[in-house]
Amino acid sequence: MSRAAAAHRVALLDWLACAAGGWERRAARAARSSGTGVLEMVAALGAAGHVLDFDDTYLPGIAHLSAAAAPAALALGAARGATVGAVLDAHAIGFEQTGALARASHPALYDRGWHPTAVCGTVGAAAAAAQLLGLRGAEQESALALAGLRAAGSRAGFGSDAKALGAGLAAAAGVHAALLAAGGARMPLAALEGAAGFGATTGGAWARPDPGAPAVAENWIKPWPCCLMAHSSIEAALELAAAGVQPGELVVRVHPRARQAAAYDDVADGLQARFSIPYLTAFALLRGAPDIAGLDVVDPGVRAFAAARVRVVEDAALAECEARLEDAGGVRLGVVVASLGSPQRPMSAAQLAAKVRALAGARLDGALEDAGRPAADLLAAIG
Repeated sequence: MSRAAAAHRVALLDWLACAAGGWERRAARAARSSGTGVLEMVAALGAAGHVLDFDDTYLPGIAHLSAAAAPAALALGAARGATVGAVLDAHAIGFEQTGALARASHPALYDRGWHPTAVCGTVGAAAAAAQLLGLRGAEQESALALAGLRAAGSRAGFGSDAKALGAGLAAAAGVHAALLAAGGARMPLAALEGAAGFGATTGGAWARPDPGAPAVAENWIKPWPCCLMAHSSIEAALELAAAGVQPGELVVRVHPRARQAAAYDDVADGLQARFSIPYLTAFALLRGAPDIAGLDVVDPGVRAFAAARVRVVEDAALAECEARLEDAGGVRLGVVVASLGSPQRPMSAAQLAAKVRALAGARLDGALEDAGRPAADLLAAIG
């Protein structure tokens, strides 16, 4: 197995665990309530896999590359009687298509308020579905082009059910586009590169995957269920706590784009807490590493500490994922450039296994080992 194939397998397993953990969350239940067809299942899986904000993330585009590709591959694969091996292949293709668009379109999409996961994931989901449907040539190009027409999603949904549903709706739109192409609909892919195409309308840039530089090589697997752009702040605070340091006031320096992603200063519920650098930093300092249960409710003590003693400062000289902690006098207390889970510092096999077990119990043990296993069995293990 190639290094890229192994990394795609890890990403899919991680997403499956996140979907299992999020299956009974409000956003996923709402998606399931809308119907019982394959597109509704795609949307429900997409919401379930993204609702905890625990799924894999691609920093060069600040996008979750499995978020739309995986539910598209799994739900359509199960409906079509495909195997686990076919789902793995389709996920990898959709993952890389999403990554190519996200990278080429960064930071333009983010700066315009788009949610790259949903915008780029729509096309990635279509690529995954086209693979399962056996589309080639004009059929395949039409699937991507039609998906490009549906590409959308705003960061306004962060901190609410809409963020998870955005990933699910993007996945469903991509699968729908592929089904339309399979049914005979045609649109030239070149149209998305023209004056009214993907780049002109979104501010991003159309791109196809580069086999020589797979996006999965730069994928992050998260150790904490919250916005990736707060992870370095969390880790730096954990290091302070381990050293017994309790600053009177804590200044957290981050890149401006980290503030775009995790924009909440005060929080009203667990969804908002996952996107608050002050709250998550205070949580790590006072309570330890954030986990799902800890972020499901707002801790009054953590909230008060964050409001009174944690201040976030934007610093464009930092890397997008970097965090620097200082005291009120500007004395540096800690720096984390790339936190645990990054390509530079990947989670160990034992850490990944523990994460999967915590989210899904034993249901996913060996889930991807038998390529000939029906995809329907894999889907059944989620819920």
